[in-house]
Formats: sequence, C-alpha cells, structure tokens
Amino acid sequence: MSRPGAPSRRLAGCVALTATALALALAGCGSDDSPSNNAGKPELKITGAYMPAPVMDTMAAGFFTVTNSGGADTLTSVTSDLAPDVTLHSTKGGAMEERKSFAVPADGSLDFASGGNHLMFEKLTHKPLEGEKVSVTLHFAKAGTVKVSMPVKSATYNPKTGH
Repeated sequence: MSRPGAPSRRLAGCVALTATALALALAGCGSDDSPSNNAGKPELKITGAYMPAPVMDTMAAGFFTVTNSGGADTLTSVTSDLAPDVTLHSTKGGAMEERKSFAVPADGSLDFASGGNHLMFEKLTHKPLEGEKVSVTLHFAKAGTVKVSMPVKSATYNPKTGH
C-alpha cells in the first residue's frame, strides 16, 4: 500500500528536476553576438589597401589597415600572384626590418602605411601599372585567409591627400 501524498511528492520532484534541466539548457544557449562568445573570435576588416606604382621591375610595396572588432589575431603571411615572395616589414628609426608576423590587437587595428609597416613584393611576375588591381591573400592565425584587391596608385600617392 502506498503512503498518502507520495505520488504528489514524486510529481513535484519530477517537475522541479525538469525545470532545473530546462534552465541549465537555456543558460547554455546564447546569442553569438554576446561579448563572451566573441572574445576569442577575430572580426577583421581590411581598408585603404593600395600599392604605389613600382619604380623598379623587381620590387613593389603594399599598404592597408586591418581593423579588428573581435578577439586578438596574428597576421602570419601574405601571398600574391604578382610575386613569389611577399614579406612583412616594419620600419623603426628609418631602418627596415623583415618580420615573421604582426599582432592584430583585440578591438584595435594594425596599420601598414608609408614609412612604417609594409609589404614587400619581390621578384615581380610583371611591373603593375597605375590603375591595375593586384590580388593579395592575407593569412591570419585565427581568422584564416582574407582576400584583398589592392589598386595600383601613382608612385607619389598619399592616402591623406588622395594623390
């Protein structure tokens, strides 16, 4: 014979257990837009890309800005059909130095600008002319690859003045 009130206690316990499981499941579900989910995921945007028309047949430079609205990343390399060798460089105190990578800070930016960080295209397959577009692939440690179309500007182009 069952005790009085036993079925109702069992039902109450089952309801409480189900409610707890549902609450835990819902707590694990979140929007991908929440800051905690984006903290480790880089959100990269490339702007201002250009290549000054090279004066030599064998070398060219490239510039752009990486804006990151997510977690930190690292630019590890660059490839292009224009040149078998595309290297990363920094300029400090007027001295150019090849780099293996560049950090892209979380919620920050990385600038490649004349007189500072830049790309060097070596052993060009052809000398690109003003008006051409050079296809470049940026390789990031976390974000993977980002393709960029880099317009060739005049050799004296200054992005601040537009010429």
